[in-house]
Amino acid sequence: MSKMAAPIGLSWAPKLPSLATTSGGSKNEPAPTPSTAQGSLWKPPSELVDGMFVPPRDPRKVNKLTRKSVKDTTGKGWFDMPAPSITPELKKDLEILQLRHVIDPKRHFKRSGKSKALPKYFQVGTVVEPASEFYSGRLTKRERKTTLVDELLSDQSLKSYRMRKVREIQESRTPGGNQKWKNKGKQTLKRAKDRRK
Repeated sequence: MSKMAAPIGLSWAPKLPSLATTSGGSKNEPAPTPSTAQGSLWKPPSELVDGMFVPPRDPRKVNKLTRKSVKDTTGKGWFDMPAPSITPELKKDLEILQLRHVIDPKRHFKRSGKSKALPKYFQVGTVVEPASEFYSGRLTKRERKTTLVDELLSDQSLKSYRMRKVREIQESRTPGGNQKWKNKGKQTLKRAKDRRK
């Protein structure tokens, strides 16, 4: 047996161009163009060579690609919770949660902080009531809405509270006295003359 048998495992290797090294060569030397450097092997990043992606030759671009490929998560301390994509509905819900100290007059919440920025990492869940709260603490199908904002807008007690507060603010900010002389239009001067008589 003069011939050696092929090792078990890797018997095929893809034809990949080598990445340019940063330590070798001077800065004055122009970088070889992709078409001349590897002949027919080099392709644009969008194309595949032998069914595999060929990384770019520039190490900065390689680092940029690796940063893009890493998922945006909170880390191991928070079980790699991903950053969700924020939709307009989610954005409204997050803004309502930041203003929760204004919503209910009977409850007092600690403010979330002075920053008005929305959180980057969060999760949205659904409250599932136990069977023991079938009659007392659960929402009916009519009361359930798709978003938190819709639920708050449809709640009658909160609606009456909001209307009462708006009325109080309007009454406190409007000046007292007879406001008839402030009517605007062509008849204003005539009304003023009639009042003087």
